[in-house]
Amino acid sequence: MNVTIYHNPGCGTSRNTLAMIRNAGVEPDIIDYVNNPPSREDLARMIADAGLTVRQALREKDTPYKELGLDNPDLTDDQLLDVMLAQPILINRPFVITPLGTRLSRPSEVVLEILPETHMGAFTNEDGEKVLDADGKRV
Repeated sequence: MNVTIYHNPGCGTSRNTLAMIRNAGVEPDIIDYVNNPPSREDLARMIADAGLTVRQALREKDTPYKELGLDNPDLTDDQLLDVMLAQPILINRPFVITPLGTRLSRPSEVVLEILPETHMGAFTNEDGEKVLDADGKRV
């Protein structure tokens, strides 16, 4: 199965999502989106395919969101996309694309919706929360 994750290795949610993908027996294509952002077309498609608005795909925490005035409701999707591409840290993460769909995996367990049911057993995230039991079923 082809899986792509737009990953930030400094983000616990992104690391947990990547670990769940691997727990399903899949080695994904990993894109460090901060250093290698998607094209405008790819970003807009990921957001739409995930069923989100552009504003919902904006990351506020630990970003220059407020300083840039991105809370202004008058900003258009095109303006928001421009800023997200200029400062990729503003793209919420991690986006995951599989043949079963596209998701913004927040919380990380959302990725299970678009992975095959081939989990390799129990999974506990890095915060100690049990996500999958020994049979690979959600806890």
